[in-house]
Amino acid sequence: MISLPSFNLPKSFSSFSLSAIGKSKGVVGLDIGSSRIKIAEVKSNKGHYELVNIAQIDLLPDTIVDGQIIDGNHVSDCISRVFTEQKIQGQQIATSLSGNAVIVKKINLPVMGLEELRDQINWEAQQHIPFDIQDVNLDYHVLEGDAESEMMDVLLVACKKDMVSQLTQVIAQAGKTTSIVDVDSFALQNAYEINYVPGANQTVVLLNIGASVTNINIVRGAASIFTRDVSMGGNQYTDTLQKKFNLTFEDAEILKRGNIPEGCSASIDDAFQVLQGVTEILAGEIQRTLDFFHQQSPEGEKIVGMLVAGGGSKVANLVPYLSERFGIYVEPFDPFRNLNVNNDKFDGEYLREYAPDMAVAVGLALRSDG
Repeated sequence: MISLPSFNLPKSFSSFSLSAIGKSKGVVGLDIGSSRIKIAEVKSNKGHYELVNIAQIDLLPDTIVDGQIIDGNHVSDCISRVFTEQKIQGQQIATSLSGNAVIVKKINLPVMGLEELRDQINWEAQQHIPFDIQDVNLDYHVLEGDAESEMMDVLLVACKKDMVSQLTQVIAQAGKTTSIVDVDSFALQNAYEINYVPGANQTVVLLNIGASVTNINIVRGAASIFTRDVSMGGNQYTDTLQKKFNLTFEDAEILKRGNIPEGCSASIDDAFQVLQGVTEILAGEIQRTLDFFHQQSPEGEKIVGMLVAGGGSKVANLVPYLSERFGIYVEPFDPFRNLNVNNDKFDGEYLREYAPDMAVAVGLALRSDG
């Protein structure tokens, strides 16, 4: 399926396609977010997966704005530094994009052979993609469906070529080769399939709250059935706290996780009230997504739970609020849940703390095995 500043590290570490369809062995998952770069390396052996390396490094403020890389040199330097200092050996990179750079559409077409679909897909894409078809990288995947049906669902993915080029250039400048460019939502889904082994009819929401973009992916079994990106994330919480309490960025980051920074006059209750306002806006966007999904879905389709990834997942009181709001179980995403982890090599407390942050990077690293 379609599938600087400072390090936060465990105690020790030991040709291009816009797709998760192709296979490439030995890649390193590289998640370049708006505020931080996350890296993961996973080794597979007969269906078992072992965590080999994880690392992350903070980016300077405004290095990436609205998905645009403003300071490519800084991003490249950070990539080089973390690879060198953590002795990461892999040179092939799997990375990903989201937000305005990516369009994902599920389209319904008459059943046809793969060769006929290849000949027709560009024309179909022009009917559904709001960009000039010459300006995008295009990929597609036929979703499983009713064998008796005369129609088939095709997942169409398009990404702006200039955004792909910008991303691959900073990686090349760091001396690495980009072998796969994926979509954040599908990378997270990859980590979900390996770690949670969902039942065929189990429908869940995968929520990835980044600094500036939130990815919503509704998954039934191992198939993505609805995706949407929302242009808000952890930065909205930080900005609101900064303005309300006249805080530095660093202190606002501490406060949004439910801790009072030194010298801050705000109480926890005051902070929760401010955070709640932003959470309600985010929950409203999720609610609109779910409402639209239910309108398009078969009667009786039921979402049983929600897994929340990304740095924004750790906002104080967010997870219990979402559980109460939607009446389903909600928990932080654990991308290490079904991986073999050497406890002598990786600090357990670190893994628990940063598990949601590393989910996309782990999903990209798993992509190396198709």
